[in-house]
This record gives sequence, structure tokens and C-alpha cells, in this order.
Amino acid sequence: MAYEDRTLGSLLSAPIISRIADDAIRNRDLRTEDLWNDTLGEIRKEEFFSGDIGKGMERLYRAAAAGEWYYPLYSEEECLKDEARRGVNLVFFPSDKKEADDRPFILLVPGGGFVNVWNLTEGWPVAAEFNSWGYHVFILTYQVAGEEGLLKKNMEDFARALKRIAEKEARLPVRADRYITCGFSAGGYLVCLWNTEMGYPHYQLPKPEASFPIYPLVSPALELKELEESKDKDAEDYLSHGRRLYGCPLHEAVVLPYEIPEHAEGFPPCAIFLAAEDDKVSPEHSRLLARTLEIHQIPCRLEIGPTGGHGFADGSGMCMEGWTKRAVRWYESLRRHPS
Repeated sequence: MAYEDRTLGSLLSAPIISRIADDAIRNRDLRTEDLWNDTLGEIRKEEFFSGDIGKGMERLYRAAAAGEWYYPLYSEEECLKDEARRGVNLVFFPSDKKEADDRPFILLVPGGGFVNVWNLTEGWPVAAEFNSWGYHVFILTYQVAGEEGLLKKNMEDFARALKRIAEKEARLPVRADRYITCGFSAGGYLVCLWNTEMGYPHYQLPKPEASFPIYPLVSPALELKELEESKDKDAEDYLSHGRRLYGCPLHEAVVLPYEIPEHAEGFPPCAIFLAAEDDKVSPEHSRLLARTLEIHQIPCRLEIGPTGGHGFADGSGMCMEGWTKRAVRWYESLRRHPS
């Protein structure tokens, strides 16, 4: 199939992927947009559509054709109690490489500003890349609806994901207690929050062997400072709506575990990737995290590309191309040469 010459709508309308098609960009009805009738080749030229979407679609189709690949994380009864849980799921992309069975799997968490989940760019194509380097991947579609305390719900999504993998472990080529987290932007914040007392310790689940935050936000305090200095009306709206994410005003979140740099002692080794010209999340967030990990003597790799901006996904066609390979090879070097 020549994926680049197919329209997005024709690809997402295929029955074989019907269970995940609506979550190509969660909480965004692509059928109502012009790009529904654009080919993948045309979409690649759009400013906000980085990554090799065709490669991701090809891998998604192959996973769906292989059999068991889609795992809802909440029962129908649980969804009836809270509709925001509906559609929260894992999608499994197994690697063809034999060595993947002896390595940790990757729990991949796309971004989307806590409004969407961009599986189309930061999920499926990136998972395909990690597969090619010999890693099994689970892609998490998490909750983005709700009026208060969304981040606590997202931590429950993470816990559900790992428990579901443990339930299926006998039928999967993975060990449920060995995993790496990788998240983009909002997803980058979530994989960092998972490393604090609100994450794996709270749920008494195994610690990740490594974490790859990609252009992450990590500091509400830094964000608060930036917003207070801004004259933008949207900034004022965000200041008043911190409760949606944190369950409290933004100025209170800075003294809670939501302020990642103040609660980083439980972090695993981290490889952080971003672009210096990022105009959506200040690179200072990543620099601050790297400095904090250094203080705690936690291994850290910080790579800042000169171009690519926010949302470079798998980095294809940019200076950040190949970051997925550099991330896993760095992790493997730590395994060969532990401190």
C-alpha cells in the first residue's frame, strides 16, 4: 500500500483499525477538517504535522492484522461512572527483532496539551521507530477530559496500563516489571510525574528502568513566572484554570509534587530531547530537569537540537532525526557500564 498517496480519511476509515481511528488525535474530530481529504504526503507539509505518519500508519495496520493489539483500560461500568475514561487504551506494537524479548518494553505517551493525544504523529510513527531498534512498545491514550484534577486521573491511567500489561504478561513477549517511559510535551510531563511520589511509588508498581522526556514541561513554578510576565489574555485564563490539571490553583501547585524538580529524587536515568527554538515549552524546563538530576547524581543525557521547534515527533527530516536510536543506545550503554 502506498500510504503517502492515500488520504488520511481513507486510511482511518478502514475497519481493521476502527477501535483506535477516532484517537488518531484524541478529542479532535478529523472528519470535520480539510485534512481528512488530504493525502499523507500533503499532510507532511503542514506545520503541525511532523513525523513519518505513513510509517506509523503502516505499522498500525500491521499490528491490527496480527491479532491482539488493543487493550481498553476501564470497564464499561467504570466508564458509565466517568465518561472521561471511555476510550482510554493501550495499543501494542511488538518489534520483529528477537532481542526485544530480553529488553524492557517502552510505554509511549504522546502529547497534546492535555486537550488532545497526538497518536498520529507522536504515537504510531515513534513506536515504529523504537520497534526498528529492537524494543516492544505500548502506546497509551490517556484521559484529557474533566474539570478538576486531571493529572491524578492520568496517574491512574498509567497504573492501569502497567497492571493490564501484567495481566496479559503470559501471552506477551514482555516482562511487566521491566519498562522505559517516553513522553512528549504534556506526555513528557506525565512520564516525569510518574517518577515522583504521585506515580509508581504511590501505586506500588515497579520503577521504570529509564525515562525519555521529549520537550517536556516540568515546572509549574517556571510556567507561573512566564505567565505572570505575559500580557496575553490566554495566559490570564490559564492562571485561573490551573485547577483543571492540578486540582488547585497554579500558584499552589508549585509547592506540591507537581513541581517536578523539587521531587526528582526517585527518578530513573533520563535522556531528554528538545529543540532550542521551541516556542511552546521553554527549553529552560528541560535544562532545569537536567540540572536537578545531576544534583541527585542520576544519569542524564540532555540533547538540544538547534532547529525543529516543538512537536518534532520522530524527528524525521530534521536535525533531531535519529533521536530514538540515540536514546535507546544511551540506555544500553548504562546497562553495559553501570556506575
